Amino acid sequence: MWRLITCYWIIYFAISDAVELVSCFDTLNVSGCSNQADLLFAHQVLMAGLVTDAGHYRNGNVGVMNGKQVVHMAPQADRVPQLMADLLAWLQQTDIHPLIASSVFHYEFEFIHPFSDGNGRMGRLWQTLILSKWSHLLAQLPVESMIHKHQASYYQAINISTQKANSESFVEFMLEAILNTLTISSDKATPQVTPQVTPQVKMLLNVLFEQKQGLDREQIQSLLSLKDRKSFRERYLKPALVASLIEMTIPDKPNSKLQQYRLTELGLALVG
Repeated sequence: MWRLITCYWIIYFAISDAVELVSCFDTLNVSGCSNQADLLFAHQVLMAGLVTDAGHYRNGNVGVMNGKQVVHMAPQADRVPQLMADLLAWLQQTDIHPLIASSVFHYEFEFIHPFSDGNGRMGRLWQTLILSKWSHLLAQLPVESMIHKHQASYYQAINISTQKANSESFVEFMLEAILNTLTISSDKATPQVTPQVTPQVKMLLNVLFEQKQGLDREQIQSLLSLKDRKSFRERYLKPALVASLIEMTIPDKPNSKLQQYRLTELGLALVG
C-alpha cells in the first residue's frame, strides 16, 4: 500500500508542474467519462468494421484471455447493462483521485468485459479519457503501448486482483506504469545541455579522437607534450572524467598500470 501511495503523490506533483497538452479525445466528442451513451459510441468508433456488434454490449458469455489461457470468466451477458450502469454511476459520484479512480474503473471494466471484443482497448482508452479530464497532459499518455510492453504483468495484476476480490494490485501496477511512462517522457523532453569544456579538456578530447583508440596516461601526456603529471591530472584528465567526456577502460581498478582512457559517446559528440 505504501508503494501505491508513494507512486500516487509522485505522479500527482509531476503532472501538476507540467505544461498542458491538447486533448486527443476531441474527435470522439464525448461529454463525459460516466455517460453510457458516450461509452457505446466510443466502442462503435473504435471497433467499426472489426466486429458486427460495435457500439453494443455483448449478448454472449466471454472470458478474459492471455494468449490461450483463460484468466477470468466474465459475468453473464444479461448482467452487463446493469453492472456497467453501476460502474459508471460510481465513477460519476466518487471523490477518489482520478489517478486511482481511473485504475479502479479500468480493472472493473475488464472484470465485467462488457463487449464481445475490444474490451482491452476500450478499458485503456477510457482510463486515458478519465485522466485527460483531470489533466490534458495525460490525454497523450501512451497507455496502449505502455501495457503492451508489460503485457504479462498487466494480466498478472488483473488475475491477482480478481483472486483477492480487490483492485489494489491492479491499481498499484497501473500507477507504477504511469509513473515510469511519465519519467521516460520527461527525460526525452528535457533538453540535453552541452557541457562547457576548458581548452585543456578540449585538447585531451582531440588527442583521443585523432588516435581512434584508448590511450594510457603516459601516451596522452606525451602527445600533449606535457611533463607535469599533477597538472595533467588536475587540468586535463580529472575534469574530462567528471564531465563524462572520457572513461576508464578498467573502471573498477582506477590505479591499474593497464589503465587507459577513451572517449564516451558524449565526448565523441563534442569533437566528432
